[in-house]
Amino acid sequence: MGNRFLIITTLWIIADIYVFQAVKTALRGMKDPWRKRLLWLYWLFDILLAAILLWFIFTDSIRSTPRHVIGWIIGLMVLSLAPKVFILPFLLAEDAWRLIKAAVTGISRLFNKKEAGDKPVFDSRRKFISRLALGVGAIPFAGTIYGMIKGKYDFTVHRITLPFKDLPDAFNGLTITQLSDIHVGSFDSHHAVLKGIELANKQNSDIIFFTGDLVNNSSDEMEGWVDIFSRLKAPMGKFSILGNHDYGDYSEWPSAEAKAANLKRLKEIHGELGFKLMLNENLLLTRGNESISLVGVENWGKKFTQYGDLNKAMQGVPDNNFKLLLSHDPTHWEAQVLEHPGHIHLTLSGHTHGTQFGVEIPGFRWSPAQYVYNQWAGTYHKNDQCIYVNRGFGYIGFPGRVGIFPEITVITLQKA
Repeated sequence: MGNRFLIITTLWIIADIYVFQAVKTALRGMKDPWRKRLLWLYWLFDILLAAILLWFIFTDSIRSTPRHVIGWIIGLMVLSLAPKVFILPFLLAEDAWRLIKAAVTGISRLFNKKEAGDKPVFDSRRKFISRLALGVGAIPFAGTIYGMIKGKYDFTVHRITLPFKDLPDAFNGLTITQLSDIHVGSFDSHHAVLKGIELANKQNSDIIFFTGDLVNNSSDEMEGWVDIFSRLKAPMGKFSILGNHDYGDYSEWPSAEAKAANLKRLKEIHGELGFKLMLNENLLLTRGNESISLVGVENWGKKFTQYGDLNKAMQGVPDNNFKLLLSHDPTHWEAQVLEHPGHIHLTLSGHTHGTQFGVEIPGFRWSPAQYVYNQWAGTYHKNDQCIYVNRGFGYIGFPGRVGIFPEITVITLQKA
């Protein structure tokens, strides 16, 4: 962790010095003392943040620092770095042009002494380019602030209708509310989260599915939250699975027994919330005289410990039944689900959070998540099989959401 922080801090300081040149150019012509105050304000923010990071690096105190404090420090880092990602291309492009122009001018003067004059070979930065770059950088800066203050609790309902030719008639019109990736240890407002739960209940779905990552690391994060999340209601029941964060794999435990006790307690909490926790198993959901098979696996992901056992979970499932799978990590879909002989019609996943950062507008969407996951948010089809990836209810690491907001999914199953 220390080495990672040191590398990030070093790159960040280099970028800071480089961008500072644009700030100075943009403020050129502004009268003191405001020019000096703005320059000092720029450095004061970054110097304080750098000091905090270096303190963590050289004292190794990060392990004893409360997780929400770490989250806000990460947030401040993003607030500092995000604008620079957009500013740097402008500065690099201008510097490339300045270098080319200087090289051409220098060569010309070698062969024509009369052109030397007093004019410098290397042009100074243009105020227009610096101000344009800073103006563009202001957009992610403002977006990050909004994401940290409001965006992380801007619960958004996504409604979709999924048609299947094999869906039993009795399940035509069945409504499902899917929640995923609560990460309760990151929350800092009971009131805001309660609003999200109330919004989920207002959808009046027949059934509720939760697709993993109730906590960040440990079961005690749920203290004070059981009452809120137990308010979720659905007439056909509530069903859940575990995600990669639920196993305690990212914490140091005094013993294997302590880690096992933590997982045991977390499983009990699912029951206290009113959820049927599915651990590599299946059951029948009945409506009228017809049924569909609900299958729930433990976490299975390409880059994570694979607790899930799809073959075990599918044991006893009737071949001709419509099958709905709860699997936390969407990489499971292409790795095993699509090729499974049991033919699983619909898979519900989460895990990606859409990296909590991106752009989603009609006709266009982008997120860094798409470079890591083939299925990162929303609906994906292959042949007559489908996966839906929920963007997550909570957040982790960066304490906010920019463009990719917390999701409550409402799925309506339709007979094709």
